[in-house]
Amino acid sequence: MSLPSDRDAVVVGYRPLVVVMLSPLAFALVFASWTIFAVLGVELREMLGLDELDFALLLSTPMVTGALAALPMAALARRHGGRRVMIACLLLICPFLWAVAHSSDYVHFLLSGAGLGLGAGSLAAGLVYVGELCPRRHAGLALGLYGAGMMGAGLSYLLLPLISQAYGWRSAPMLYLLPVLAVAALLWLFADDPEPPAVSSESDDDGMAARPGWLAPLQHWRPWRLAVVYSFFYGAFVALTLWLPAYLGAQYGLGLRDAALLALPFPLAVGLGQVAGGAWGDVRDFRALRWWVTAFVLVCLFLLCYPPFTMQIEGVERVLTLRYAAPLWGFLALLVAMGLVMGLGQGSLMRMIHRDHGSQLALVGGLALTLGGLFGALLPVMFALGNLWVGIRTAGFMFLYASLVVCMLVMVWDHASGAGRLRP
Repeated sequence: MSLPSDRDAVVVGYRPLVVVMLSPLAFALVFASWTIFAVLGVELREMLGLDELDFALLLSTPMVTGALAALPMAALARRHGGRRVMIACLLLICPFLWAVAHSSDYVHFLLSGAGLGLGAGSLAAGLVYVGELCPRRHAGLALGLYGAGMMGAGLSYLLLPLISQAYGWRSAPMLYLLPVLAVAALLWLFADDPEPPAVSSESDDDGMAARPGWLAPLQHWRPWRLAVVYSFFYGAFVALTLWLPAYLGAQYGLGLRDAALLALPFPLAVGLGQVAGGAWGDVRDFRALRWWVTAFVLVCLFLLCYPPFTMQIEGVERVLTLRYAAPLWGFLALLVAMGLVMGLGQGSLMRMIHRDHGSQLALVGGLALTLGGLFGALLPVMFALGNLWVGIRTAGFMFLYASLVVCMLVMVWDHASGAGRLRP
């Protein structure tokens, strides 16, 4: 595999630094806007009289539209420049933030959430933008710093409960309007779009013959293999970020502010893991590490699956009663450890995508975000149905556990077929 030599050159000037700083900030603001419904869930459910399934659909709506928008926006970024598409997507979500603050019925909230999901175009465009500008030897670190924008969910956890208590929940969505407009303006003033890369008519990075049409490589398994694994970590993170405040409030009897603050370490851990994973990917190949990462997350999910239970054992002289309930500190410690490793996996996998599919980063990266968004949109609904059908709040972790088992089977098949092995 060979990439253009100018990708290895050190880019001088302040504009690449502006991109490295502003792109994660735009990423963070998009994620923060997605978590509005999650943090303000108590107020919305009381005002609208929503049951668990209705609320789950409200959480899923931004992810559905975001997943559908990711690949087309990545294509537009590849053709017209990531900066322009990022600015357009940031401006596009502004009227929907205003609409959330002024909506009064469930349908209006669903439509507003669908509009906020279009901000995922900024995520896909930013991925293409950073991938094109960063030097190849530091691509993992740059992409990891960009992915650390997922910590924007923590911004909502920290600020929205305070704003809601002080000024009412309708003021909370308006809080993001000025920062979104400011970042869009800074991108317009201080960032540039690089020259579009030359497209080879002979072959792509994977050695496959070029085919007419940008989506033609999706006929092969190679663009899918990393995107499928990445989609689990990305989708699980987004869904858990949206679900955690309500879960902590119901499971441990916490108020809105306490539940949001206790959920804060999870997105922070994932963001830090992204940076570490990207930097790791610059110096070592992730193909061996991914087995340890997925195995660790699988163990964490297995432990998180256990609901509180009571077990009676008939002893020799008396009946022994055993009670188990995960303490809050134990749950949070396990969650943070899992989040850190999940972030490590996301950062390293994105570095692999950049290395193996450099000229097709828009396609494969957009595919990963699309699959992850669709998987993440499915999870809140499955969490709600698990509560209704199984009657156990930890059913969501059970579904994640089963999904990761399927993901690992895909990895095993990929490795056995030879596609996942290192090429000479």
